Amino acid sequence: MRYAFFITIFLLLQLFSFGAAMSLQWWLQPWQTPTLQTAIWIIVFVFTNTLLLLSVKRVFANSYRWISGWMLVMHFMLLTALITSLVYGGYWLITSFTGLAININFSGDLGLRVLALVIFLGLFMYALYSAYVPVVRRLSIRIDKPLSKTLKIAVASDLHIGRLFGNSAIDRLQRLMVQNKAGILLMPGDIMDDNTKAFNDYNMAVNLTKLVDSVPYGVYATLGNHDLYGHEQPISTALRSTGMKLLNDEAICIEHEGERVWLVGRFDNHKHQRVATTELLVQVDTNLPVILLDHRPSDITAHSQLPIDLQVSGHTHNGQVFPANFIVSAINRVGYGHEAIGKGHFVVSSGYGFWGIPFRLGSRSEIWLISLIGNTAGKLH
Repeated sequence: MRYAFFITIFLLLQLFSFGAAMSLQWWLQPWQTPTLQTAIWIIVFVFTNTLLLLSVKRVFANSYRWISGWMLVMHFMLLTALITSLVYGGYWLITSFTGLAININFSGDLGLRVLALVIFLGLFMYALYSAYVPVVRRLSIRIDKPLSKTLKIAVASDLHIGRLFGNSAIDRLQRLMVQNKAGILLMPGDIMDDNTKAFNDYNMAVNLTKLVDSVPYGVYATLGNHDLYGHEQPISTALRSTGMKLLNDEAICIEHEGERVWLVGRFDNHKHQRVATTELLVQVDTNLPVILLDHRPSDITAHSQLPIDLQVSGHTHNGQVFPANFIVSAINRVGYGHEAIGKGHFVVSSGYGFWGIPFRLGSRSEIWLISLIGNTAGKLH
């Protein structure tokens, strides 16, 4: 399986390199010589495979970010070529079949090259904006359980706290909690980006403690796969030191406005010895509202037959960069968004942070604000 993954990545990188070299060759055509033409192909393929080798050998820290970043650059080159071709094709069709004179100068292809550069830079700016500026998704869910007053639940998954996503992002999340009057904050996994080095170096515990203190009924979290890559104990200790409550294969009953609500949290399935959901539910009074935090949405079909009112998950990032969102949707029962299935409601977030590099295209940094309404609730609160 590991070798198949590597071979797939290798072949994709060669395909992307071919497209990137073709795009660069076209863009530099007015200034191109036979020597430059050959040099473009050599430089692109050598650069790609050198970065890949450095990443595989882990020659320097976070080397995977460099190959991921270069792959994104090449991907945006291909998207730029596609969009430019569609624009030019549309221009040609309109002018050919209508006879209208549209004031766009494509003479000598210089206009097309300027357009391509603008599109390329625009993709980068938009993807950066989508990664760092979150949107609030609002959802109301009614359950057939006793809850006389609406519980406002905020969900922020996949923060990946690290050097590229730190104190400013935590402070922004704290402001969003206060502005939206969230009663409880749920974090279903991948809170840290593999380790606590950046968290400690930049003293993020202070900011995270302030976030925890701003949420009236507390912050509850589970560990995702990135929290379990060899640094589970330091990450757990760091998070608990802020007042955050970790639910690692645990169930806990909290009180909201004098009424009880059950929270159940699972380890990510990277932890092979994790407890089955059915075993965790044995500890729970399922006549009361039950909320499950499960990092991956892989068990949604099975969970839809259990007495779970709401499951919140993350992990998929909604693909993070187009067209991976279509792959995520194809391999998951719910790859992103909200769906009512069987006995419960299922929310899969694209995440508040990002993995690897700070770019999103076809997805967006987000939090969910869920109003949970019981069968004894009156007006919405």
